[in-house]
Order: sequence, then C-alpha cells, then structure tokens
Amino acid sequence: MRLAVTGHRGLAQRTVELVQAALRTELGQYEGSLVGLSCIADGADALFARAVLDQGGSLVVIVPAVNYRDKLPEEHHAEYDDLLGRASDVVRLDFPDSTSESHMVASVKMVEMADKLVAVWDGKPARGYGGTADVVNAARDRAVPVTVIWPDGAERD
Repeated sequence: MRLAVTGHRGLAQRTVELVQAALRTELGQYEGSLVGLSCIADGADALFARAVLDQGGSLVVIVPAVNYRDKLPEEHHAEYDDLLGRASDVVRLDFPDSTSESHMVASVKMVEMADKLVAVWDGKPARGYGGTADVVNAARDRAVPVTVIWPDGAERD
C-alpha cells in the first residue's frame, strides 16, 4: 500500500500528540508492505513519515525544490535530515526555488504515485495555493481515495 500525505504545519504540541496517535491508528490497519510518500516538511508530513518508519514501512521522499530544506524552519532541519537519510528513495524535482508552485507539483506527484492520500486537515480552505485543501482536491480529481485525520480537540493557529 502506497500512502501519500498532506497536512498542516505549525501545529500546537497538544495537536501534534493527537495527530500522532491518530496516524498510528490509521497506519496500523495496513498489513504487509507499507510505503509512505512525503515531502517531510515540519508538521503533518514529518509526523506521518516518522509513523510509517516506526511501523516498519519504507519512506519515499519527494523534494519539491533545490533550496527546499533551507526554506523550512531551522529547528526542523535535524528531523528533515534524519528522515531524508532513512528514505528508501528520494525523488527530486527540478524547481530551483521552494514556492507554492513547486510544493503543489510535488504534492500532485505524490498523489499520482499513491494508492491513497492521508490528509491531516481541519476541513477548511487552503490559506494559499498548494495548501492541504488543494492537495485533497487534486487527489479527489484523480479518483485517489482520501482519508481525513483531524482528531477531536485538534486546533490550528
């Protein structure tokens, strides 16, 4: 089973804990070989990637742009580097700059490689092009099933 992820960044600690538990429950239903597809940004992407690896699955990382890591929060760099180092495959897109366009192209690439999309999503419209709602819509447009994870008590800034 190949699962892609999309989801919110900048989650409060309580929401991180709720999402971690919900992701582990969701991923726990897949037996056999599980492959997680993620851009491993801070927030939902990294939480999902870590949960896939902890369950014994493999990780495929999609890197949207040459300077993608540099544009992520500095406090996330160590986690990003660790997850990237544990990936079984890395797909690097040719965009030089980390932009909304490169992120959306990377997300669509993940969706097209996946059997299903896991969306850590509050159900609200995207705050900018390439946001979680846009990725969910892209999956639905391609008839890729979507599982939404937003546990009771989860909040977004």
